[in-house]
Amino acid sequence: MASSQDRQAKVIVGADGSDHSHAALEWAAAEAVRRGVPLHIVHALGMPLIVSAYGGPTRFGPTDEISDQATVVLTNAVAQVQKSQPTLEVDSLTALEEAPLALIRQAHPGDLIVLGTRGLGTVASMFVGSVSVRVAAQAPCPVVVVPSDDEGKPATTKLDRIVVGVDDSTTARRALGLAVSLAAEADAELVVVNSWEVVYPYDPVAMTAAGYLPQDNVFDKHSEELVAELIADVMDEQRDDVDIDVTVVRTRSNPVDALLEASASADAVVVGSRGRGTVRGLLLGSVSQGVLHRSKIPVVVLPKHADEDN
Repeated sequence: MASSQDRQAKVIVGADGSDHSHAALEWAAAEAVRRGVPLHIVHALGMPLIVSAYGGPTRFGPTDEISDQATVVLTNAVAQVQKSQPTLEVDSLTALEEAPLALIRQAHPGDLIVLGTRGLGTVASMFVGSVSVRVAAQAPCPVVVVPSDDEGKPATTKLDRIVVGVDDSTTARRALGLAVSLAAEADAELVVVNSWEVVYPYDPVAMTAAGYLPQDNVFDKHSEELVAELIADVMDEQRDDVDIDVTVVRTRSNPVDALLEASASADAVVVGSRGRGTVRGLLLGSVSQGVLHRSKIPVVVLPKHADEDN
């Protein structure tokens, strides 16, 4: 059986005919060209499951009308890509499953999933971007969520400046590794952001007057050492020919605000995911989910188990 290293990597993008998916298609096509890999377009029907007392669950088949609508969606999606990237290899697929499952099943380590911020589900959800959250938490590869403007366009398809948030976690280390790889691929500038927010249980002015080292200085020094060590370790793991410009931003604010501020003039922001999926991931706040819901530029999420060979 062929391993993930033997198969050709690809960029996978969800399409449903909405403005959000148009933006995702445009970004995904540009990224597939940058990587020199095919683009795989997936349209998910979300057909219901039928459970029999004497057999396993099976998907309800689509009607001719639904099948015809799917054909139109994919034909238009392929035409959109071929118009902007005429030399790109493109294929398409209609899946019976709901969108998150369809996208995840098509992906392998080494691939990239791209989707819009909304519009990929057949059932309305009370949670904004629930499809994005589920795919970003559970996919076997990095996931890019592309916001769209009022005309269904992404803010940018470039990767000239990439922002990544780091802390002292394994998740952040892996996210930095992905950001370095993306920056090397696109010859981009990398901005590494580390932030901290401290609620003082005492009067910091009085403690400093009593001879204690100001806590802001302590955290600032710790941040400087942590980021320097993290960058050095990750760069040591890269190829010898990787040479990128790295800027460090250290700030005393909450991580979501820090990343959004640093990415105001960037083309993408990279975050890690600690693996909270499905309902739990929709209810619990996190840096990755906070950035996903507020970012105006593409967000690259590295799921907890992404790029692990099975």
